[in-house]
Amino acid sequence: MKFVIVGTGGTGGVTGAYLAEAGNDVTFIARGKHLSAIRENGLTLRSAHRGELHIQPARACTMEEYRGTPDVIFVCVKYYGLPAATDFVRRAAGPDTLVIPILNVFGTGAVMQKELPGITVLDGCIYVFASIAAPGVIDQPQSIPRVIYGFRPDQEDRHLEHRAKELETVMQAAEIRCHYSENICRDALQKFALVSPMGAAGLYLNAKSDDFQHPGETRDLFIGLVREVAALGQAMGIVFQKDLVEVGLKAVDSFAAGLTTSMQRDVERGGPSEFRGLVDRIVDLGKEYNIPVPLYTKISEWGKAKGL
Repeated sequence: MKFVIVGTGGTGGVTGAYLAEAGNDVTFIARGKHLSAIRENGLTLRSAHRGELHIQPARACTMEEYRGTPDVIFVCVKYYGLPAATDFVRRAAGPDTLVIPILNVFGTGAVMQKELPGITVLDGCIYVFASIAAPGVIDQPQSIPRVIYGFRPDQEDRHLEHRAKELETVMQAAEIRCHYSENICRDALQKFALVSPMGAAGLYLNAKSDDFQHPGETRDLFIGLVREVAALGQAMGIVFQKDLVEVGLKAVDSFAAGLTTSMQRDVERGGPSEFRGLVDRIVDLGKEYNIPVPLYTKISEWGKAKGL
């Protein structure tokens, strides 16, 4: 399969490096110093799971420079980069291209699909803890990644379902824990119920991964936020097979000490962040489904006061 990775940060860098190491045709979309370093020295992934991988040569370019029609486009940008990624997909995707956003924010595929009639955009999510350590270098301190994707219930055109199922095999061969889901809304919201509460609580309390791992204010806030996401899911008609609090606590308890979320790092750098998608989106959904989300509302108002 021919892949394009839109956004070669923690998510895209890990996904693309695993695929490229397995011999797949991968093009990395990047920019600035990161792009220059990948072009000159290749892409280095320092992985807790695979050790150090060095993809050299690594095919890399900007969105504007890319020419071709891939089989699969993984959209791995931050939520605030979605408009530019959507414009790229509109130009690069063909009728037989699968587009799979694996952002932190729930429901991104449906958002993109509205702007991309005639293109098959699935929904997806990824479990990964990774970041750019230096230009051309990705650090992945946790042993996952795990990718889940699938068609939404309202998608009637499934002529690429065979390719979506084939992709599962290709990614598993690349040592990515991959699952083609028949219930992607449930599975994506279950993942969102980890990353959104952890991002919101971590930013609000200036907490690191180990602060979530013992009793106290951070862990209590995390649990409360997970319960608000779970209540929203139930109002949306989603039936969870697992207790989201138990799943979330098991995940945070497995993290190495001293880690922060990508939203925290973005805010610390003074740039744009995914606050709108990870926090305000839950407030909006709470209003839409008439479900109280007092903890998210408090953090949303705090963020607005800070100009986030």
